[in-house]
Amino acid sequence: MPGGKAGGADGAAPRQREASEGAAQREEEQEDDGDEDLRDGGVPFFVNRGGLPVNEPTWERMWRHVAKIHPEGEKVAQRIRGATDLPKIPIPSVPAFQLSTPIPERLEAIQRYIRELQYNHTGTQFFEIKKSRPLTGLMDLAKEMTKEALPIKCLEAVILGIYLTNNMTTLERFPISFKTHFSGNYFRHIVLGVNFGGRYGALGISRREELMYKTPTFRTLSELVFDFEEAYRRCWHTLKKVKLGQYVSHDPHSVEQIEWKHSILDVEKLGREDFRKELERHARDMRLKISKGAGPPSPTKDRKKDVSSPQRGQSSPHRRNSRGERRPSGEKKPADSKAMPDLNGYQIRGQGRSWNAKTPALVQRLQCCLSTPRSVVCCTKAAHGICPIG
Repeated sequence: MPGGKAGGADGAAPRQREASEGAAQREEEQEDDGDEDLRDGGVPFFVNRGGLPVNEPTWERMWRHVAKIHPEGEKVAQRIRGATDLPKIPIPSVPAFQLSTPIPERLEAIQRYIRELQYNHTGTQFFEIKKSRPLTGLMDLAKEMTKEALPIKCLEAVILGIYLTNNMTTLERFPISFKTHFSGNYFRHIVLGVNFGGRYGALGISRREELMYKTPTFRTLSELVFDFEEAYRRCWHTLKKVKLGQYVSHDPHSVEQIEWKHSILDVEKLGREDFRKELERHARDMRLKISKGAGPPSPTKDRKKDVSSPQRGQSSPHRRNSRGERRPSGEKKPADSKAMPDLNGYQIRGQGRSWNAKTPALVQRLQCCLSTPRSVVCCTKAAHGICPIG
């Protein structure tokens, strides 16, 4: 290089490594904050940041995405937009349970409901999930999901799973994130881990059946994670990293944040046995937090039951908050969700769908035309005919 020193070439490699590490760090921050439109396996997917109903620029971006990835291009987008025979799309019923309904049966019903919403193939995530939001804000967003009944992606399914299990006080919930590698690209996926009676399972949604629901029958956390790893292996994906969060509070009004990555495990660096040990160490950490954090009944127990949980019963066990997070014992949170400030700018609508009558049918048509052709497009670029998953 002109003006450079003889040692410049030697210094280039460290600078390249630093640049690569910096890019990886920014990628991790982007993933954690949810502030940027994302890529999964090199394929971009967008986030609707304008709330509901979807604004015109977001719709136009969706149509451009359809024209770009569908084999028929612009023709299919125009055909859907000009359709007049659009049927009314029903809203799936949120599961309701008797007190006597066993927890495993409830989990199966919740998973069926998540499936009925469908995996989102449109290329745009309809609900903006900021992981830094307090739990109460995320539960308001989950309530919005049940009203709108739109297709969802894996992170939305985790928030919805927390919302629908809030009244199951004997069930513990925690996030499990996976990072895998296939055909030169990285893929990310997340599920809601559950622990009932000392047995582990999971709720979630994915393009792949084996990467979502797991019945709570696994004796240890490592058995559950290894089952996911084997499922990835059958899809020709290599598991690179696993992030494990802590148990999530059952209080839908909690202002604490979900701890998404209490443990970050690099699968290759650890080796099999150390990976198993770290998973079991995390399981012990979660149990210890529960035993130490069991405190008095939540001061929010007298709040109206219909604010953020569809089936909330008796008061849930309370994770001990810091003093700054506690409310005075006589202070009650307003029951009207409209009176609650939205701490991160997401608009919460009133009862019922905020769409016009045509929109759900358009979304459904997008689902139908993109779910299968998307696989065709991706398989032409990937070895072994394996499509992106997650």
